[in-house]
Amino acid sequence: MIVGTGGQGLITLLQVIAQAAVFSGLDVKTSELHGLSQRGGSVEVHIRFGKKVYSPLVAKGEADLVIALETQEALRAAYFANSETTFLINKHIITVPLQDSFTEEQVLKLLSGVSHKIELIQASELCQKNLGTPVVAGTYLVSLAAFRKIIPLKTEMVLRAIQKVIPEKYFELNKKTFDLAKHDEGK
Repeated sequence: MIVGTGGQGLITLLQVIAQAAVFSGLDVKTSELHGLSQRGGSVEVHIRFGKKVYSPLVAKGEADLVIALETQEALRAAYFANSETTFLINKHIITVPLQDSFTEEQVLKLLSGVSHKIELIQASELCQKNLGTPVVAGTYLVSLAAFRKIIPLKTEMVLRAIQKVIPEKYFELNKKTFDLAKHDEGK
């Protein structure tokens, strides 16, 4: 699953992972559950791939990987997680007017009751510092998941999918993001 807010590129990331799975010869099913996904609204997307897949939706307690592009949104995926679910969470909190935000510590404490594989990653900050923009944080997290073998897709298939899905004028930035994740894979 990928969770975040409208405007963070979740649908694009879903397409990248789906295309990488297709390039790998796998059956793929996806679903976009985004209701009011205008910029800032909650968005979650599901993807399942393997030899044969019958449903696009991740069942309760069955998520292998959750990529959260916003720290608080990771909590939305807890329903789908189990003790072995890996959470890659962007250390980035978007405040909602007139609502109290959860702190990073609160989010991590709540999620630790569900899974013991939780990693908070400064993806937006790393991308801003190294590439001049935080907008590619999602590409960074998907690439990092591939380099660390958290997602069962070869890195060359992920890069090939990025090249196919991302508009040509943004490919070089996303290629640099992919390379940054390769550099950071062991950290």
